[in-house]
Amino acid sequence: MQRRIFVKNTGMLAAAVTAVGSDAFALSQPAQPLAKNKLPKWKGFNLLDFFSPNPAGQRIKTTDEHLKWMRDWGFDFVRVPMAYPSYLKFDRSRNIKPEEVYQIDEQAVEKIDNLVQMAHKHGLHVSLNLHRAPGYCINAGFHEPYNLWTDQPALDAFCFHWNMWAKRYKNVSAKKISFDLLNEPNMREDMNDQHSKSSPVPGDVYRKVAIAASDAIWKENKKALIIADGNRGGSAVVQELADLNIGQSCRGYNPGIISHYKAPWANKDPENLPEPKWPGQVGDRYLSRQLLEEHYKPWIDLKNQGVGVHCGECGAWNKTPHDVFRAWFGDVLDILSSNGIGFALWEFIGSFGVLNSGRTDVAYEDWHGYKLDRKLLELMQKA
Repeated sequence: MQRRIFVKNTGMLAAAVTAVGSDAFALSQPAQPLAKNKLPKWKGFNLLDFFSPNPAGQRIKTTDEHLKWMRDWGFDFVRVPMAYPSYLKFDRSRNIKPEEVYQIDEQAVEKIDNLVQMAHKHGLHVSLNLHRAPGYCINAGFHEPYNLWTDQPALDAFCFHWNMWAKRYKNVSAKKISFDLLNEPNMREDMNDQHSKSSPVPGDVYRKVAIAASDAIWKENKKALIIADGNRGGSAVVQELADLNIGQSCRGYNPGIISHYKAPWANKDPENLPEPKWPGQVGDRYLSRQLLEEHYKPWIDLKNQGVGVHCGECGAWNKTPHDVFRAWFGDVLDILSSNGIGFALWEFIGSFGVLNSGRTDVAYEDWHGYKLDRKLLELMQKA
């Protein structure tokens, strides 16, 4: 939620730090052609410990040993997508009330702190992300009391939460922690129906929300590192934010017929989809590396423009044939990596992960009781 070696070229990082101070990265400076990425080329994973709005429904917990494996395998980044209700106190037998969005559960927040501290112990950069923010989530499953894009009370609550997190980590270096404002923005007709009609967030609206949340963070620490996800569910560059001192996060899910093959949350008729191929004709489209080159060109241009770029999520669900997945993902990672852009696999353990993915066409390796997809791991390590 590797979503990423700080930078292979250590001289590049040293130059960036010298230019802007040891605790921050210049994310939106005037760029020369073929500019170096203003964000480090982080590689790693999303950790889904706090992904569910209901703490009782959380997934397998990340352990110290898991983080050690990541470090030992050459990764240096974890993204933590959080659902804000997971760290609130309120009556979960009914829909949340707007005033209850401010009721922080300190014990729940301390669990997030513990994960951050463990990751830092192993030299991993942590990117905190509001996957579900007050008034918006790309997924359903929790009834939002308002709309982040249209309702001021929702924006006020959004800024409150980011100010709280910024205050907790105000003395932590930007080399160790960053703040990813909102997962995969979209303007949706019905905020509580993920299949309702959607469109990109109007650029001026996204800019207003991003500036408000960034100001709430910078109020506590002017050197804090902030990242904004691309518009249209993370897929589109946000030029309206390019002049701000924040990075942008793309996705590694294009085309969806490869990354989300038969995924019920992403397809209305998941059992009647054309068989994925890479490269090859799939339905009415020929899928090949050229499609990816075209998709990522705006992101590479943004990086060359002087805005830091990172791929906060990528990978494919376990129903995509493994050989097709690896052929496609190899092209995705090669395009990103050759342009100095890091990445984070959607998860470490689970259906998108390198451990216990549940794929039926993988010769797994036993790894301390887990099923390791060694071929996927090696593909990521080479990027």
